[in-house]
Order: sequence, then C-alpha cells, then structure tokens
Amino acid sequence: MSIDLSDCPEDLQEAVAAALSAAGVTSGHVGVEIVAEGRMRTLNYAHRGVDEATDVLAFPIDDESPEGDVPREMGDVFICPDHASDVIEAAVHGTLHLCGYDHESDGGEMLALQDEILAGLDGAGGSR
Repeated sequence: MSIDLSDCPEDLQEAVAAALSAAGVTSGHVGVEIVAEGRMRTLNYAHRGVDEATDVLAFPIDDESPEGDVPREMGDVFICPDHASDVIEAAVHGTLHLCGYDHESDGGEMLALQDEILAGLDGAGGSR
C-alpha cells in the first residue's frame, strides 16, 4: 500500500506527504480541501461550537490501519486561505493532527515537528 493524495490539491501534496513521512505514516488516504470563509465558519461551528472561521480544521477518521489490503482512511483537512497566513503550513499542521498530534497537550512536540518539516520543504526547494 502507499500514500494516496489524489484528493489533495497538487500544490499541497509535497507538504502533506512530508508531514505523513515525518509522522511515520507509510500508507493511507488524506483529503485536503480549500474552502471559503463561510464554509470554514460552518464547519468550525458544527464541530467545535465556535462561530467563526479559522485557518485549518482536521477531521481524523481511522486511528489505525484496517486489517488486510484496505488502505487507512486518515481523514480530511480543510484550509481557509483567508485565515491562514501560510497555506503550506496549514496543510502540514492539519496533516499532523490527522496523525494524532495535538499541540494543545503535547508540550510542543507537534509544533517542533511542524517547524522541522517546513524547514525541510524550504531547504529542498519546496513550494513555499
């Protein structure tokens, strides 16, 4: 099995793949969608009870790989460019959330890994 980024904008695939790799994920499917402010506000209210738009939301689906030859459905990341200072950073951030990272409770591990991934993208001639 492999990583399936067919439901991810092409210009974000490198960043999402780098985040998955850094998190040790070697197979699965991730969806990323760019949304307008109104859609993001609706998602944020429906799922977090916050009646305002935000930069990125992540909705994990499968915590573990299923049995057999079925690829893991990692989940979906929604990004609102009107609220994201950097869409690439938002893609990495949301993907790390899908991988189980939580910057609100991990003592800085997720944000340090995010910085490392972004530095690697910059250094590798990434699209930032």
